[in-house]
Amino acid sequence: MKAATVAYKPVGLVLGASSGMVAGAAFKQAWKIIEGEGDAPDAMDEDRTWKQILLAAAIQGAIFAVVKASVDRSGAVAIRRLTGAWPG
Repeated sequence: MKAATVAYKPVGLVLGASSGMVAGAAFKQAWKIIEGEGDAPDAMDEDRTWKQILLAAAIQGAIFAVVKASVDRSGAVAIRRLTGAWPG
């Protein structure tokens, strides 16, 4: 296994956990702006419409994907700067 890959493993775990928290907070803020409500709908929330449920799921998925890709890429760039090799 390359040294960069080994070095990235613990960094990736920490970044993955923190990116989930950041994405969750970003989604809550985005939902407040979009719907003006505090809580995003849950799929099992019978008081919400299909439109609200699916819109919330799509926005949440997009935010999580963008945050994860940004954090993963930043971590890989940092490891390359430290070790001189791209992890992976």
